[in-house]
Amino acid sequence: MAMNLAQASVSLDAGTLFVIAICVTLLLGVVLVIAWMQERIPALAWWGAAYLIGGFSGVLWQLSDRFASPVPANVANILLFVAVGMIWGAARLFHGRRLRWSAQLLGAAVWLIACFFPAFTHATASRIVMSSLIVAGYTFLIAAELWHERRKSLIRRWPASFVPMLHGAIFLFPVALAALAPAGDGIRGGLAGWVAVFAIEILLYVIGAAFLVLILAKDRAVRLYKLAATTDPLTGVLNRRGFFEAGGAIMQANRHSMAPVSVLAFDLDHFKSINDRFGHDSGDAALQLFATVARKSMRADDVIGRLGGEEFVAILSGTLADAAVVAERVRSAFAAADVAVNGRPITATVSIGVASGSPLAAIETLIGRADAALYRAKANGRNRIEMADEVLGGAADQPSRVRLVAMREVPAAAIADARQRAGR
Repeated sequence: MAMNLAQASVSLDAGTLFVIAICVTLLLGVVLVIAWMQERIPALAWWGAAYLIGGFSGVLWQLSDRFASPVPANVANILLFVAVGMIWGAARLFHGRRLRWSAQLLGAAVWLIACFFPAFTHATASRIVMSSLIVAGYTFLIAAELWHERRKSLIRRWPASFVPMLHGAIFLFPVALAALAPAGDGIRGGLAGWVAVFAIEILLYVIGAAFLVLILAKDRAVRLYKLAATTDPLTGVLNRRGFFEAGGAIMQANRHSMAPVSVLAFDLDHFKSINDRFGHDSGDAALQLFATVARKSMRADDVIGRLGGEEFVAILSGTLADAAVVAERVRSAFAAADVAVNGRPITATVSIGVASGSPLAAIETLIGRADAALYRAKANGRNRIEMADEVLGGAADQPSRVRLVAMREVPAAAIADARQRAGR
């Protein structure tokens, strides 16, 4: 008698926990949809819709378990697998990856096909194992998407990945139990004592995952606002504020090893003439083309920004020889690029001034020296590179100078030699 009461109590508690989990899932789905309406982040809409579908599948599952529901029992499972696949799709959307519809619906499709076989429909162990594998598989995929987000540090990626990894590992427990007790009654008996544990874990997971997705959405919104505040809207490179922030970070990083830094000052040749002859649309096209060419010609960790008009500046970690190689690569690539507006080609070139110095120097000092070299390039015929005097070691107020190249264009032989020495 006492044993029957205890079993009834456990069964009641587990059922109550599942009902609470369903209600919380539906509520969080509504919260995520509202957040999507405010932030307009597609991943929030997908995640919220997945929670609503998952909660509805739980409602159907409870109804079919307790009452004679007209809805087939397998519909609840299919909706659950669709919801889990949608959450994986939402994780991909968060990081700018495309949806994979076939893969998202694969779990539901596999379950639907399996239900046409009576041997599977009447085998409780097979149904439990397959459903566990489907849920765990999608959950591990979600963890992988969150882990491979390269913009986050290792410490920040761990919480986002750990929650789905733990959820997937727990859902693999029935698979291990089936291997140890392959008989249907054995696995059902083994899971009887874990029903409440699964209910609690599902409740904690849906709450934890919802908080994580809201944090990711907030982090994304902050990043977008910061990007908008530091990016030139026309060319997509950094604006003045963004350049000085990123350039200062490079200077600070190089101070630990006292590695030299170099600055490149760019100015499009005869830019005013392009605007006057062909219109401002042509001038904007030339600026956009140069920004694209410069980004492709420079290394991923080099920083380039637009200070205003046709004036661009870049900062990179490296010597004057390294900077000479980069400058020539940008100059030649832009000279070979075609600017066309309404099918009409426009010739555009760039003059470049290069300066290098100690990371202890002020970034404004390096820009000033590169700018002075740029003016020499303009005076000496344009579409060329001029090098400033190199500053070695020491603080910015007491430099020792070595005159490398002054008042002349960098010869092609010198560029080739610099490329060999720089290993590029």
